[in-house]
Amino acid sequence: MDTRLRPGEVVTALPEGQDAALQFIGRIQTPWTRREDCPRQGRLEGPECRIEVFAPWVAALEGIEAYQHLEILYWLDRSRRDLVRQNPKGDGARYFGTFALRSPQRPNPIGTSQVRLVGVEGAVLIVRGLDCLDGTPLVDIKPDRCEFTPKAPEKAADAG
Repeated sequence: MDTRLRPGEVVTALPEGQDAALQFIGRIQTPWTRREDCPRQGRLEGPECRIEVFAPWVAALEGIEAYQHLEILYWLDRSRRDLVRQNPKGDGARYFGTFALRSPQRPNPIGTSQVRLVGVEGAVLIVRGLDCLDGTPLVDIKPDRCEFTPKAPEKAADAG
């Protein structure tokens, strides 16, 4: 976790209790090992990255190849969680609340990227468009909203 604070940034005490638990379902492999090298907001023409899905979640990939684009959710495990006011450029001039930014420093450091699916190799997805560090834990995979067609029939508005 990066513990540096820029002048004017504000942190808060974190609550002790836990409201939820996550099950990491895989691990992401990217070329970036340092935050400084990681692109901001991944690009669909970026380098190929690998998303390894752990057992027993491999069966959940069935049908994923039908989509060209996916939404990948991941846990930014090396981010601080107590920053509520940030100075993104470190210039001491412009400040923003954490919820007004896409910064990895957040109370629940969940990252999300829209990626292009290049291929599926068993339990591994080959994608372009990620913007996270190598070894980042995978939280979830969803088909792109625009490409997704519901698989279950819609309920009648008034069944009575």
